[in-house]
Amino acid sequence: MWRYLKRLLIGKPLKTLDEGGQSLTKFKALALLSSDALSSVAYGTEQITTVLVTLSATAIWFSLPIAGIVLILLLAITLSYQQIIHAYPSGGGAYVVATKNWGRPAGLVAGGSLLVDYMLTVAVSVTSGTEAITSAIPALYHHQVGISIVIVLFVMTLNLRGMSESANFLTIPVYFFVVMISLMIILGIYNITTGQITYHATSAIGAPVKGMTALLFIKAFSSGSSSLTGVEAISNAVPNFKKPKTTNAAGTLAIMATILAFFFGGITFINYWLGITPMATQTVLSQIGVGVFGHGLLYYLLQISTAMILAVAANTGFSAFPILAFNLAKDKNLPHAYMDRGDRLGYSNGIITLALGAIALIIIFNAQTTLLIPLYAVGVFVPFALSQSGMIIHWRRERGGFWQGKAAINFVGAFISAAIAIFLFVTRFANVWPYPIVMALLMYMFHKIHEHYKKIAEQLRVAENVDTAPHHYDGATVIVLVSNVTRVTKRAIDYAESIGDYVIAMHVSFDQNPGKEKEIVDEFKRDFPAVRFVDIHSSYRSVSGPVLRFCDVISKRATERNFSTTVLVPQFVPKRPWQNILHNQTSLRLRSVLNSRENIIVSTYNYHLKQ
Repeated sequence: MWRYLKRLLIGKPLKTLDEGGQSLTKFKALALLSSDALSSVAYGTEQITTVLVTLSATAIWFSLPIAGIVLILLLAITLSYQQIIHAYPSGGGAYVVATKNWGRPAGLVAGGSLLVDYMLTVAVSVTSGTEAITSAIPALYHHQVGISIVIVLFVMTLNLRGMSESANFLTIPVYFFVVMISLMIILGIYNITTGQITYHATSAIGAPVKGMTALLFIKAFSSGSSSLTGVEAISNAVPNFKKPKTTNAAGTLAIMATILAFFFGGITFINYWLGITPMATQTVLSQIGVGVFGHGLLYYLLQISTAMILAVAANTGFSAFPILAFNLAKDKNLPHAYMDRGDRLGYSNGIITLALGAIALIIIFNAQTTLLIPLYAVGVFVPFALSQSGMIIHWRRERGGFWQGKAAINFVGAFISAAIAIFLFVTRFANVWPYPIVMALLMYMFHKIHEHYKKIAEQLRVAENVDTAPHHYDGATVIVLVSNVTRVTKRAIDYAESIGDYVIAMHVSFDQNPGKEKEIVDEFKRDFPAVRFVDIHSSYRSVSGPVLRFCDVISKRATERNFSTTVLVPQFVPKRPWQNILHNQTSLRLRSVLNSRENIIVSTYNYHLKQ
């Protein structure tokens, strides 16, 4: 039943050789990997004005110079990540750059920070999309958590179907949003220049604002810098591009940055011109849409496109998180399960982990985007700072053509990113305090996982000076676990006698039905008189405990005689897989507890039913 449901939702498995068909063109990659960055314009300007209006509405004109600095930072980060794409084409982004240039601890900080940030990417994108929906349909305002979870599960399923298929789906909402925002900005600027939209700014540019401080300015700037989240996703996903991979990835990054700059600058300017201030029940972008389009069809198309891209913007996280988890697992910092490809050639375990983490964040923060944004920003700018500064070391080591200029670009990005991260910690500690705790836990987890894999490698490695000659046993003891006397029991005993020198049948009896228990004992002794039968009584209805204790005793005696000990667990296999749910899983539990014993070999005898 699960297999059929899986095929319905995810599709039929793809051959490994089909992987080339999953590679991305620039057109598809822009939809798949840029949705997070482009969608951030839906709340970037709002984050700036939200901080400024805490002083007064007249301070909103400061959003223009703040937007200018954000665009300068965008340019520096874009140029820097283009360098990273060419220097480290294997993907991994900030994690790989920091590891190669700063060392493993810094790399793990960058990698762990990005793992959390991609979960926040999904949570922020989805909750923002939900807010766009509730802005247009206020009746849904109190169902934000449920709507957000449904959207996350939908995007997860879409990604489990494969990268190419999800890209095909995403082209519609992403390019629909690009068209609507472009139309809104162009029409808005045209109406401003022709006088159809009158000047309603809360204050003139350069007007003095009483109480304005550098601290508030930087706080607004750091909040507005959330519009730069998602820029690094393309550098993480270079292996997913069609050849030439680095050229296509760098070109896609340039296109995305250009569109993002146009959107962010245009929205911020129109917002200032219209004198819009944040509202609790309506987003700033929605208010701009009303100011430009009115309450007609175009306004609702804008809201639909915004909700759609914010919902699918989570896909950027779903594209980048699995590859980052793959790189961390390859370096033995995460479980190797994150290196396994699913039926549709995607890293399914990473996709599912990301969805579960995002759902947890949505529930914890009650789907409130404003509560998630500060953590979101810290999770971005710490890896930004590490990757940009790491590239300075890279260029100093490589010393290629124009390396000083490249290093200077990285320095600008590293300095501003580090300054923003430090400022967020200093001024918004009440919002970002979970970050150092989560990072400490992640670093500890990375260390323990790496240590585990290292110890396993040392124990499994065949050393030249170690005697690897096989151990020869003088005999074999086989314990057959018996619940009832059936055909399965008969076949299992026959097999045990063919491989063992000494066969013991063990049965666990209970108090519920003494008569039936006696029948089992009598029937077994009648059918198998040559086989030793041991009946262990359990007063607490436990099978695992008595079996484990008995096998421990027998294996200890067998070891003293240089005998091997094998426990044979008989079980029947239904004809239909779904029929397994109709039967208890005692054999599974027994194998699980027996596997903990070093000197016991656990074997299963399967009897396949025909009907």
